[in-house]
Amino acid sequence: MKKHTALIIPGLDRIGGAERQVILLAAGLVRRGWRVSVVALSGTGGRAAAELTGQGVRFLSLEMRKGLVDPRGWSRFHRWLSTERPDVVHAHLPHAAWLARWSRLGAPVRVLVDTLHSSSTGSLGRWLGYRWSNWLTDRVTAVSGAVANAHLLAGMASKDKLVVLANGVDVDLWRQDNTVRAEVRRKLGLDSEFLWFAAGRLEPVKDYPALLHAMAGLPESARLVIAGGGPEESRLRHVSAELGLEHRVRFLGFDPNVRRWMQAADGFVLSSLWEGLPMALLEAAACSVPAVATDVLGTREVIVNGQTGLLGVAGSALALREAMSRIMSIQPEERRAMGDRARVLAVERFSLDKVLDRWEELYTSLLDRNPVSTRWGKPEP
Repeated sequence: MKKHTALIIPGLDRIGGAERQVILLAAGLVRRGWRVSVVALSGTGGRAAAELTGQGVRFLSLEMRKGLVDPRGWSRFHRWLSTERPDVVHAHLPHAAWLARWSRLGAPVRVLVDTLHSSSTGSLGRWLGYRWSNWLTDRVTAVSGAVANAHLLAGMASKDKLVVLANGVDVDLWRQDNTVRAEVRRKLGLDSEFLWFAAGRLEPVKDYPALLHAMAGLPESARLVIAGGGPEESRLRHVSAELGLEHRVRFLGFDPNVRRWMQAADGFVLSSLWEGLPMALLEAAACSVPAVATDVLGTREVIVNGQTGLLGVAGSALALREAMSRIMSIQPEERRAMGDRARVLAVERFSLDKVLDRWEELYTSLLDRNPVSTRWGKPEP
């Protein structure tokens, strides 16, 4: 009989790095013979849920409308656990982790894993949530060493349970494609202009104002396309207009196919104030696109400064501009070599197949240690 893993996530209606990783893991595990369910705390799952269903993944929304204080969601999840009895429950992001952990008191669970995606340890409430429930999980994974260290130092994870297991990227799917590059650039009316690409939710943590101010100091030939939606969009459009960048900066909003934009780009740029292990940087590397990123925890594990891209001080438009200017000024063959080195690193360290191997190894080892489901720490009859 196929082993069953349930991936728990707050929602799939808005897609960020953690959500993209859950989608990749779900589809990859199905291809490897696992039975997989994705359980969202709220929302409908939108396009992502439909795509997962088409790949053989079951999708369920708990329809929690008041967050974790919604008792109906807890009841639905407990009934689902008791009926479906997944072999592995794997939660992503804080609210999903807490739901999965505390549900172990009321429903049978054989193996419980949860994943930390951000180096930000958040508020006192988050600290308490992780600290008080740590005893209920079998293993905590972190997407990078930086994320692991931040949570260890904060006392939100214990060394005996914590392991680093990086995000993965489909390096066969994310790769150079000169045909796509030529087509996208033709539609944009670009010839010799330098195209920068940025992707991510339009939220304060991404510090897009710094990126826009950096763009204002670059040569007229520089262009920027930003993929992503979010609460900062109107403000960022206003900043762009104030800086006179309307004809040089394009806001795409949410775009389900950002790969073609990455393949069309000459450089990728990430201006975040903090990160975990940014999926967009992995995707840029897989596409052989040199990157400029802020020198924060998480990005340092993807970019080898001066070799696969450049790092600049976080929160500094000047540092971003200088790094971007440097990438633009080097010879095209040197820039291609930088991108090629980035792809080699992506294939060697972040290939989805290798990451799936590690997840299967972890799941299997934990299942061997936990032959039966437990409730309140006691074996189920």
